[in-house]
Amino acid sequence: MAVYALTGFSLVSLLSFGYLSWDWMKPGLVGEAPGDPMGKPLPAAAAAAASAALARPPHLIFILTDDQGFHDVGYHGSDIQTPTLDRLAAEGVKLENYYIQPICTPSRSQLITGRYQIHTGLQHSIIRPRQPNCLPLNQVTLPQKLQEAGYSTHMVGKWHLGFYRKECLPTRRGFDTFLGSLTGNVDYYTYDNCDGPGVCGYDLHDGENVAWEQSGKYSTFLYAQRVNKILAAHNPKEPIFIYVAFQAVHTPLQSPKEYIYRYRSMGNVARRKYAAMVTCMDEAVKNITWALKKYGYYENSVVVFSTDNGGQTFSGGSNWPLRGRKGTYWEGGVRGIGFVHSPLIKRKRRTSRALIHITDWYPTLVTLAGGNLSEADNLDGYNVWPAISEGKESPRTEILHNIDPLYNHAKYGSLERGFGIWNTAVQASVRVGDWKLLTGDPGYSDWIPPQTLTNFPGSWWNLERLTDGLRKSVWLFNISADPYERYDLSDQRPDVVRALLIRLVRYNQTAIPVRYPAENPRAHPDFNGGAWGPWATEEEDVWEGGHGKLKNKNRKKKCKICKLRSFFRKLNTRLMSNRI
Repeated sequence: MAVYALTGFSLVSLLSFGYLSWDWMKPGLVGEAPGDPMGKPLPAAAAAAASAALARPPHLIFILTDDQGFHDVGYHGSDIQTPTLDRLAAEGVKLENYYIQPICTPSRSQLITGRYQIHTGLQHSIIRPRQPNCLPLNQVTLPQKLQEAGYSTHMVGKWHLGFYRKECLPTRRGFDTFLGSLTGNVDYYTYDNCDGPGVCGYDLHDGENVAWEQSGKYSTFLYAQRVNKILAAHNPKEPIFIYVAFQAVHTPLQSPKEYIYRYRSMGNVARRKYAAMVTCMDEAVKNITWALKKYGYYENSVVVFSTDNGGQTFSGGSNWPLRGRKGTYWEGGVRGIGFVHSPLIKRKRRTSRALIHITDWYPTLVTLAGGNLSEADNLDGYNVWPAISEGKESPRTEILHNIDPLYNHAKYGSLERGFGIWNTAVQASVRVGDWKLLTGDPGYSDWIPPQTLTNFPGSWWNLERLTDGLRKSVWLFNISADPYERYDLSDQRPDVVRALLIRLVRYNQTAIPVRYPAENPRAHPDFNGGAWGPWATEEEDVWEGGHGKLKNKNRKKKCKICKLRSFFRKLNTRLMSNRI
């Protein structure tokens, strides 16, 4: 039996924290309007208008936050104020069996393609700024499908799906307009991003141009204002899709002072700054929903809210009471905050336990839009709108969390430990029905309560640590009965372990080679006017397939040049040595 040690643990951290109530109708700092009409009574014809709206494609607003922890929303008992999210979720449908991916690029790629990472070659890590890599160009994206259905498509925020060629940019992948960053994290004011010492560049783009003029504007404010402008300029009689991928609340921990002041009583400095960023983002969402009302979109709109991965506990985030954190396959890394708010929902004001994964938004939104889907699309997602709107059972019964053959192999894993079926050294995780299996190294596995205490040596996290199981490479949990993953049943139920290992094998048979090429020095912002942006051409770099392999059409010519350069380097070295 596992032995748990309580380290620096406070009874206070077990309590559900209340949050200070805001006037939800008060205008936010982000918006420009004098009032918020969302609280006003709807006209008598509202019901008829909602019914009529079903006859035309709904406006689709998808809001994705970055690194927001499972615990870090008011309706999950947080001490962080999120009155807008709480209100929208309460009036819509809360998704409490909703799964995402443990890090940035994988969640975004699966949202945009409706396919698991193993089917796009992005099953390892993230796309890094200097890698010649991006979302595969043969994938038909969600915005492209919506364009086919007659939608105007817009993206605001963080892309993080590669940009080494212009063909990889959001405006080449289905979005009519784009304002945001291409890399994984930038300064919230200066938009600078450093990918190592001395490798720094500006990263804010408007369309395919560098938006130098926007420097100095806090990104959460800037993005909400951009959405407002898009809605003001568009005709609400024509369908629109807006993908709002907030940078918040990813590091660096930066927020306007007035938001930090509200949390001045928090002893933990990182938690205080993080909380301020969450509340600022919440207010930005309020201003977006206000704009939907003001400009005539709201009655025929569907607003989806989702986090991209678990919270980073190093940076103030909390996934309590779930196990693990961002970057892990424990529930704290892959269980997301999610809800849908829409006048078009038939059964509102409820909590859904339907199993839903981030890949499901692709077929769900395309179906709502009246778009075309076929088996040729090879989607891993399902249309879950009936489950959300009407409370029907989810068509999804299992989730492949991932199979990553490149991640550090577990020291104690082997084919033998996988009954000769699967090498348990490989990092992988799958859920089938109530059962969840993990193999390899799933990542940091502690339970980390909210960081409510002042920093002090040796107990910064105030965590509850698992003290055994360090030599394992297989874990099995009944997630429905044990959502906090405290009771490993792999020894008691070898029959279930075998069955799920076979599922992993079958999934792995459909996987394509990993796309994770070496970094290229030509990506340095100094070669692009000081900004991150496309640096390769189609003639120069073409995927050959497989891990880290690029086919270069000019390879022979360049090899001759390389030989000449090598010759002159050696000659110069000899001349210099003779001088010395």
